[in-house]
Amino acid sequence: MRIFKIVGLMLLVHMFLVSGSTATAKQLKAGFIYVGPVGDYGWSHAHDLGRKYAEKKLPWLKTVYIESVAEADAKRIINRFVQEQKCDVIFTTSFGYMQDTLDAGRRYPKTIFMHCSGFKQAKNVGTYFVDLYQVYYLNGLMAGALTKTNKIGYVAAFPIPEVVRHIDAFALGIKAVNPKAKVHVKWIYAWYGPDKAKEAAEALIAEGCDALAFTEDTPAVIEVGQEHTEKGKQIYTFSHYSPMQPYGKDSVVSGQLVDWGGLYVDILQEVYEGKWTNKDRWWLVGQGAALLGGSFDEPINPKFVGALKKAKVDTSDLGKVSVYDLVMSRYKQMKTVPASFEPFSGPIRDNNGKLQIAEGKKASKAELLSIMYYVDNVVGKIPH
Repeated sequence: MRIFKIVGLMLLVHMFLVSGSTATAKQLKAGFIYVGPVGDYGWSHAHDLGRKYAEKKLPWLKTVYIESVAEADAKRIINRFVQEQKCDVIFTTSFGYMQDTLDAGRRYPKTIFMHCSGFKQAKNVGTYFVDLYQVYYLNGLMAGALTKTNKIGYVAAFPIPEVVRHIDAFALGIKAVNPKAKVHVKWIYAWYGPDKAKEAAEALIAEGCDALAFTEDTPAVIEVGQEHTEKGKQIYTFSHYSPMQPYGKDSVVSGQLVDWGGLYVDILQEVYEGKWTNKDRWWLVGQGAALLGGSFDEPINPKFVGALKKAKVDTSDLGKVSVYDLVMSRYKQMKTVPASFEPFSGPIRDNNGKLQIAEGKKASKAELLSIMYYVDNVVGKIPH
């Protein structure tokens, strides 16, 4: 009997130690700063889905976030996350937060900062991004094949390298199947500006554009395209960041989708395990972070598959194929690491005739991150 009591006591002690160690297990707190509302259905919405995914995936993780933070107000919010929220890691998710993030890294050397879309690192400041230029190229292939007017519009947020890179990739895809088509850009100077985006989309359609892509964090452009299509004027649209096909079931051909969840888990796991470094993390199609589609269910809206299969194009490596097959083949090539097909492969000239990427060369990552020229089938000049 005494032996059973001793064994029972030992079991109770063991249970206490286990429960105690669980209660005091290492926890990690991460703060997320968003430039737009999480309901924007674009950039901030996608980041917040990634945050939720990471919190669900990592039992030791706690997260906090603040939405609609103007870039001029980033410093105050960062200070609050460090001083009041006691965050171990802070993600600043707008290009315009870059300098305030670097300054905060100097003020708070024990906190890890991750700046999204930036290019400057410090000892405790890293950078990360999911880039969409490859998928924009794929959408350009489809836009070039479907346009009837050879005028394609782009509603753009701000003239920074990220947006210019996406415009150019879209234009390169268009040119690959339709050298006669031109891209016309309207800048709205807003990440979240549905009224401005709608006005720009209407103006582009009035000027003869029958296909539209965009960088703005609402379905406004999609809704304009759907309205015109329902009235009998087919407008082809390509959604941005989130699955916007439901807003344009007769207009959305495809689009770019982003899955931030895997990248956030990867970064936070490294921090938790003490393996974090300030290296730049730049994920593409090959990492499963950039996806093709206006819906997570299908890469191309079935409504337009038939037309894309009928459209034929000659390629140097695949021979004569349908545009549908070309899109899917290039998408498959982009899924390898490194990608076996690169949209920014020379020769590429800007719209002033200057050779920017020589024949046989591929743009380096540094060149892509700093690109500030239009390729030769984009009309106009980049505003400064």
